[in-house]
Amino acid sequence: MKKHLIRKIIVALIIILPVFSWSGCKKQAKCGCGKDVLFAITKKIVNRSDIVYSTDGATAQFVSGYDTYYFCNPEEMYDTYNSLSGQDQILISGDVFWECQYLMSASNSTYYSYYKVYNIQVTALEGYLYGKK
Repeated sequence: MKKHLIRKIIVALIIILPVFSWSGCKKQAKCGCGKDVLFAITKKIVNRSDIVYSTDGATAQFVSGYDTYYFCNPEEMYDTYNSLSGQDQILISGDVFWECQYLMSASNSTYYSYYKVYNIQVTALEGYLYGKK
């Protein structure tokens, strides 16, 4: 009888202990423009030649290190980008979000841990004159 009671207690503990030790699910950031902001970029120096716009201004992106940033608002920033045509370097500011296609693919591969892809809601494009005012 004593063995039977001990067995029941052990089974109950095996069932109950995980409930108390579970810390909950970690909320995964939502992907896409206007969702969960990962971080903000303030006046990041980018070579103008690294910013690639489509001919009609509908899409834009730039690469920084191993990371690729797709503009959330390329058409809105197209005139500003064109007005900076004489600049070699541009300061970019904006909020950064996960890019959805990247986020889905990254969960299945270690390759994606090195090359990250983001969306950026660009709030400012300014010319950079190598620290001169």
